[in-house]
Parts: sequence; C-alpha cells; structure tokens
Amino acid sequence: MPADATGQERGVERGDEHGPCSVIDSIEQIGSQWRLVVLHDLQGGEKRFNELKRSTGASSRTLSRVLSDLGELGFVDRRVEADAPVATYYSLTAKGGSLCPVFDEIEAWAEEWLDGEPRHEETPRSGRTARSEP
Repeated sequence: MPADATGQERGVERGDEHGPCSVIDSIEQIGSQWRLVVLHDLQGGEKRFNELKRSTGASSRTLSRVLSDLGELGFVDRRVEADAPVATYYSLTAKGGSLCPVFDEIEAWAEEWLDGEPRHEETPRSGRTARSEP
C-alpha cells in the first residue's frame, strides 16, 4: 500500500486496534532483543538483579537500562528489601505476565518452523493444511 506524507500506509488508521499498527505499537514496546530476553526470563518468577544478569548474559548497564524501561512501561515490578545487604527484586506485573501465552505461542511456532522441516498441520485460522514450498 502506498505511504502518505507521514510515512504511514494509506488506508490503515494508527490506533485501529485490529489493524497492523496495534501490532507494530506492541512490538515497539516489547520488541528489543534485551527486553524480550528479560521478559522471557522473568516468566520463571521473581529474580534479583545479579540473577538476571547471569541468566540473560546482559551487561550491568544494559540490564539496568532495560529493567528501567520495562518498569516505566508497566511490564516489570521492582521491589527493594532494605535489610543488610539491600536486595532488589524484579518480577512481571500483570501486564508483563499477560505476555506468557504469547511467548508460549512463539516457542511453539519456533519449534515447528525454525527447527528444520515444517510439519504439515492445520493452520488455526483457516483450517487448511500448511505445507512448505518445494
């Protein structure tokens, strides 16, 4: 579709909750590599900063920035325990936890399509058999 002067495709309203723009808006919030890694890692439950650093492989600076961004967007909650030594814990909020089924679907898709030859199964929306191209 041709783009208008703002760079948007004509015929697609920004904010149309069923159009491609809602998908793009969603990906812009969660779509960076490190945001996805941290969100996926926190599915297992609350973790301290150093636990996340080890399990994700992110540098301290990157992890700190990503956790801050995810907190501001409402995906991650930060809890501080003032006991000595001070401990900071991170966990998914309800908004962040609502992504768990999305990650499950992406993992299922990856197992089918990225691990070699796709299996022939019915596609959920059309009911037709999905086949790979020869």
